[in-house]
Amino acid sequence: MSDTIEHIVVVGGGSAGWLVAGVLAAEHALRITLVESPAVPTIGVGEGTWPSMRDTLHRIGVSESDFFRECDASFKQGSRFEQWVSGAADDVYFHPFVLPQGYGDTNLAAAWQRTHRGIPFADLVSFQPHLCVRGRAPKQAATPEFAAVANYGYHLDAGKFGLFLREHCVHKLGVRHVVDHVEAIRSKDDGDIAALLLRGGGTVEGDLFVDCTGMQSLLLGKHYGVPLLHQRHVLFNDSALAVQVPYAHEDDPIASQTTSSAQPNGWIWDIGLPGRRGIGHVYSSAHTSDADAERVLRAYVARSGSDSVEMPAPRKLGFEPGYRERFWHRNVVAIGLSAGFIEPLEASALALVELSSAWLADDLPATRAEMDVVAARFNEAFTYRWERVIDFLKLHYVLSRRSDTAYWRDHRDPASIPERLQELLALWRARPPSRRDFSRIEEVFPSASWQYILYGMGFGSDAGFAYPARASDRPDLADQAFREAARLTERMLPALPSNRELLDHIRRHGLPRI
Repeated sequence: MSDTIEHIVVVGGGSAGWLVAGVLAAEHALRITLVESPAVPTIGVGEGTWPSMRDTLHRIGVSESDFFRECDASFKQGSRFEQWVSGAADDVYFHPFVLPQGYGDTNLAAAWQRTHRGIPFADLVSFQPHLCVRGRAPKQAATPEFAAVANYGYHLDAGKFGLFLREHCVHKLGVRHVVDHVEAIRSKDDGDIAALLLRGGGTVEGDLFVDCTGMQSLLLGKHYGVPLLHQRHVLFNDSALAVQVPYAHEDDPIASQTTSSAQPNGWIWDIGLPGRRGIGHVYSSAHTSDADAERVLRAYVARSGSDSVEMPAPRKLGFEPGYRERFWHRNVVAIGLSAGFIEPLEASALALVELSSAWLADDLPATRAEMDVVAARFNEAFTYRWERVIDFLKLHYVLSRRSDTAYWRDHRDPASIPERLQELLALWRARPPSRRDFSRIEEVFPSASWQYILYGMGFGSDAGFAYPARASDRPDLADQAFREAARLTERMLPALPSNRELLDHIRRHGLPRI
């Protein structure tokens, strides 16, 4: 009997399942089957992506114009954080997707500290926060699909995105779609999964199974018993209330960034799509009640430009923050929520699906004999990535100076801060984050992102604090970079359309194909 990998079965649909199926089908001449239960609704609130999604969609052959039209998508150029540092009304900073001007050429942070401390770091080193404030799109109507003037990802309707991917995978990439409920699992003598037994009486055999069954983790978690490594002792949020709110006027501006507004016991996301806003309150059930969280959410919606719109009842979502002890066991690999979930801050969930799908497609074992070696490499790489996600998200809370509630004070308790993050923070008192700190290929968050959060939240802004001068700092190059960022801002603001203008153009005319 051949142990060649010839048939891959993806269990579960939604954004994760169909992204995995699409990437595999676009790269490999194998049989790909996706089994999707008609009785399991998608979570439907993963509405933000990273710029990597442009490469993923292009990789599977999607038209970006069709994507915008079918998924109610808009542009995302980064994140805006409000009231995270002190809680004051003017407490705002940006994490843009564009790298700082001149990054890697000189010590931008040291030059910023010495001569421009009064200007927010991101505003000084990047043109992109200024585009976001003015609601500008990251490209022009003549810019081809997936190309950019300013780096961008997407905001999208997650439910529509899953349907869009399904249509493309089935009709363009030849993925077989089976709609049925998995009733049981048949195993081989050696412990591998041999087949799925369906409620309708069918059987789906496979050589490799991808578990995209969401938080139930039907194959990896339930069948194999691979445990979840709980992280609530580090990041406390375990609940969310999500709501879709129409614009007060159909021509209201569309935000060019995700807005994350800190609240007494959590934070609120605000995502602008062409036809509506997606808003949700993420919070810790140990620090507040569902009723209080809903009151906070309703107050936010009322004061954020939608006071004339009746807010529908929010949808409650609960989650256990954590990730699997391993992600690939025997002939099953978990991708998406079945692998883990922390919280939606910084929109890492879909990005990890993309990274996992790309790794699987690029390093797909040809035979079962190779699988255990590939699985070990996959597990090591993604354990590292989940740990970096946790460190990066925790950084936002550790640097906050808010003390209005126990929620914020508890987040700064040293017992809740991973040792690896404490070590990095101590190191960064002597020098800024650099590529040496995050040296792996395809780091989840590059060192520039860490700088945006650190200095946006006032790290090292103590009176008199400055990085020690080094001969390699080259302040002349830093000043040149600051001037270039300002020049690009002046050039781009009048040349780029608003988000709504460009999105309306895409709906009517599309973008040029590459």
